Amino acid sequence: MTIKKFGTAHWEGGIKDGKGLISTESGALKEQPYGFNTRFEGKPGSNPEELIGAAHAACFTMALSLILGEAGFTATGLDTRATVSLEKQDGGFAIPAIHLELTGTVPGASQEQFLELAQKAKAGCPVSKLFKADITLDAKLSA
Repeated sequence: MTIKKFGTAHWEGGIKDGKGLISTESGALKEQPYGFNTRFEGKPGSNPEELIGAAHAACFTMALSLILGEAGFTATGLDTRATVSLEKQDGGFAIPAIHLELTGTVPGASQEQFLELAQKAKAGCPVSKLFKADITLDAKLSA
């Protein structure tokens, strides 16, 4: 089975004075603005790194839910933040690392079990498999 989803981007102008719009097939994002200023200068609007972070956090958290279920656990809450690092390197920019921060409430699970299953989810998540970046994980089980 192959599932295909898409996102679109429209751009007008040069790199610094230009403006773009990002949309998703579902309509969750519809013509959201992005540009040099939203990516590098902290202005309101989206940017590729936050979209990558959101996609990675969502995929990883869903994968963990599956893996927890296979181990006999059901989370009452999983919260993931994926921090995407964009760095200037020779020849341009690169994304060398993504750091996942996870806090979960999983009745009956120990911190050791939770971390082991989270590491499994990090390795098995389809979005994790997409990246060459170093992906690190901190996982904290709350009471």
